[in-house]
Amino acid sequence: MEIPNHSFRLIQTCPDSSARAGELITPHGTVPTPVFLPVGSQGAVKTLTPEEVKDIGIAMVLANTYHLYLRPGITVIEAMGGLHKFMAWDRAILTDSGGYQIFSLASLRRVSDEGVIFRSHIDGSQHSLTPELAIQFQEALGADIIMALDECPAHDDSFDKVQRAMSRTHQWAERCQRVQKRSDQALYAIVQGGTFPQLRRQSAEFLTSLEFPGYAIGGLSLGEPKRVTLAMTEETVALLPQNKPRYLMGVGSPEDLLEGVARGIDIFDSALPTRIARNGALFTWQGRHNIRNAAYSQMEQPVDPDCNCYTCRTFSAAYLHHLFSCQELLGYRLATIHNLSFINNLMHKIRGAILNGTFNSFKDSFLASYQPTDEDVRLSQKQKWLKSRNLSQ
Repeated sequence: MEIPNHSFRLIQTCPDSSARAGELITPHGTVPTPVFLPVGSQGAVKTLTPEEVKDIGIAMVLANTYHLYLRPGITVIEAMGGLHKFMAWDRAILTDSGGYQIFSLASLRRVSDEGVIFRSHIDGSQHSLTPELAIQFQEALGADIIMALDECPAHDDSFDKVQRAMSRTHQWAERCQRVQKRSDQALYAIVQGGTFPQLRRQSAEFLTSLEFPGYAIGGLSLGEPKRVTLAMTEETVALLPQNKPRYLMGVGSPEDLLEGVARGIDIFDSALPTRIARNGALFTWQGRHNIRNAAYSQMEQPVDPDCNCYTCRTFSAAYLHHLFSCQELLGYRLATIHNLSFINNLMHKIRGAILNGTFNSFKDSFLASYQPTDEDVRLSQKQKWLKSRNLSQ
């Protein structure tokens, strides 16, 4: 399908890596790439107003069809003029299909070739989602980029189980494509295949033959080792079209953004920067700092003296430490402003380095000074978060 007001313009690629800079043209503005999308699952980036998100420089956000379907309901948002108007956001929006949230419900859902029957994590009521409904809901919401319904297997599922999920994802992608009616939304397909290279290749080859306007890489960053995430990303990107945007779903730590860009990714999203902000973890160019630590209780300087965000321009680390000690809501807001500003600034610097031909040296310099979270700790935290999330649902 020809998509008016939608295109991807590749501006520059790196001769010594797969990193690339471009522009994503949408009905709600041009989005420079590579780009990171903050997650606003329920139509809001947690703790921030739309104006605050704009002031940070964010050009596109992600919203979640599953959550918006359950509350306040797709028909409510449609009656209010669509998601842009409902959440007072006049820049670009990407909505996911809700597939990942449903598949993470484990015992609360039943999957067949037709679609998914699931129970709400809110009140236990029963609902169904098919590829056709996923498109119908997202067309009603009116996002600029919408996603095909896919089946997302667990990172440790067997080859046979992952292969079945991949085949179903392919069938659902074709059905999504057939029923799309709106010509002002770009529908992206999602490559699956788990941690099996041959399945990743098979999925990429099949979906690219359908000529979608963009492609996402799903089913990664779900608890597998980071080296596996990067290997599967590299395996998949090699088979995706050069002239179409590539979206790595669910990745948001600074070191992973750099590694993803180096492998040719254009779009990222993750709740990580906002989630850890509410837990007192703030990004700096040296790594994460926990503002709850006593070392910050009398620190007159901002937590990151090199940062020009509202939080660091205005408040001392001691004040943020005090807010978190008292569980004041302002602390969560200020930490979120800082983390999103840090990530947005990082993406801006990455893009600049690609354009001036210094990406590899920028990447090496950043990774030499940035201390990432220990891999074992990261996997443990990820599993705890997934477990607590599933229990709450």
